[in-house]
Amino acid sequence: MRTPINMVTPDTEHAKIIGWVHEVRDLGGLAFFLIRDRTGIIQVTIPKKKASEEVLAAIKGISRESVVQVTGTVKAMEKAPGGRELVPSSFEVLSRSDSPLPLDVVEKVPADLDTRLDVRFLDARRPRVAAVFEIRSAVLHAVQQFLHKREFTQITTPKVVAAATEGGTELFPIAYFEKEAFLNQSPQLYKQMMMAAGFEKVYEIGPIFRAEEHNTTKHLNEATSIDVEVSFADHYDMMALLEEMIITAYEHVSVTCQDQLANLEIESFEVPKGPFTRLPYAEAIDIAATKIDEPIKYGDDLGSAAERAVGEEMGTHYFITDWPSSIRPYYAMPYEDDPSICKAFDLMHPRMELSSGAQRVHQYDLLVSQIIAKGLSPESFEFYLRPFRYGMPPHAGFGVGAERLVMTMLGLQNIREAVLFPRDRHRLVP
Repeated sequence: MRTPINMVTPDTEHAKIIGWVHEVRDLGGLAFFLIRDRTGIIQVTIPKKKASEEVLAAIKGISRESVVQVTGTVKAMEKAPGGRELVPSSFEVLSRSDSPLPLDVVEKVPADLDTRLDVRFLDARRPRVAAVFEIRSAVLHAVQQFLHKREFTQITTPKVVAAATEGGTELFPIAYFEKEAFLNQSPQLYKQMMMAAGFEKVYEIGPIFRAEEHNTTKHLNEATSIDVEVSFADHYDMMALLEEMIITAYEHVSVTCQDQLANLEIESFEVPKGPFTRLPYAEAIDIAATKIDEPIKYGDDLGSAAERAVGEEMGTHYFITDWPSSIRPYYAMPYEDDPSICKAFDLMHPRMELSSGAQRVHQYDLLVSQIIAKGLSPESFEFYLRPFRYGMPPHAGFGVGAERLVMTMLGLQNIREAVLFPRDRHRLVP
C-alpha cells in the first residue's frame, strides 16, 4: 500500500512512496533524491556501498520529474525535509521523464507566465502553483457548504443560448445546426426564471463567456461565476448574504489551508471583518475625481484607475451601492422615489470589483419598458419575459467571479494564475 509522503514521520518504520523525482544530488558515496507527491517532499538517501545492485541500477542516470516507487526504512534525520529520510530496499522507475525539462519545477530557473501556461501540467507540479488550486478548491467547497446550510438548491443552466443576457455584442457565436446560437454570458435570466418556478433560493457555480477584447491582468474570456438568486429578498438581504459568504470562505481557507498558505509564503492571512462599508456610487465618484488624473463624472462607470483610487481610500472590502439606472442592466430594480437610481451594488476588493448584484425587477410591464429603454427588443427576450406574466415573486441576487476572489485573496498578480487553463483573446490551448 502506498503511503502519502506527509504521512511518513520519523516514527514510521517502513514505507512505500510513489512520486516524482524533485531533485537529485550525487556525492559519490551517497546519493540523495528528493521525492515529491501532492502531499509533500521526502528525502531518499542511498549509501552506495550498502545499497543492492538493483537499487544502484535503477538510480543510474535517472532524470528529474521521473515517476518512481521507493520502499524502505524510515530514519530520523534532522536536516532532511520533515526531519526524516527513507533508505530504500527497492527503487523502481515507473515512468522516465525526458530531459531537459521545458520548465524548472524546482524554480531555480525562472519562467514567464506564457511559458508556464504552455506546459501547465508541469507548472502545476510546483508546490506553490498547486497550492493556488488547492485553495481555490477549498474556497468553492466553503461556498457550497455555506449555501447548502441555508437550504439553497444547486442548479445547472444552459451555456448554449439564443439571446444575449444583457444585449450588446460581447458574445461568442457558435454553429448550432441551422440556428444562430451563442455561448452564455451569465446564468442571470435562467436563475430568475427559477424564482418563477418557486425554488426560492438557488445557486450555480459554472463557466461564463465574454467576448471582450481585453488584454489585462484581471480579465478572462472564460471565467467561473458563483451565481445566487433569492426570492422575497431585496438588495440589502443580498449584500448581507454575500458579505457573510466571503468571510466564511476566508475563514475556511485560514483553518484548512495552512500548508498551502505556507507554500505561497503568505505569513499573515487576514480574514476580512464585517460589516463591509456601503459606499453610495455618488460618493465613490467624488473620491475618484479627487484622486485620478482621468476625467470622471456622475454617470460614468468606474474604470481600473478609479477602482484603485477608491480602493486605496477604503482599504478593505466594501460595497458600492445606489448606482445610476442608466449604467446598470434592465433587470435592476429602480428606487420607487427616484427611478434614476437603482437597487444595485458591487462588492469591491481594494484592487478590483469582485461581484455585481441587485434587487431585480419582478413586474412584467416595468421590465418590458426597461428593456425598450435600453434599446433592446422585448421579442428577443420572450422566453425570459413569459414567466413574469404568471406570478413572479420579488427577488434579488448576485454573481461573484471565482478567479477574482482567489486572485485577491492570495495577492496574485495575474488572474491567469487562478485558473488552470485560461482562455483569453490569444490563448486557446492547452
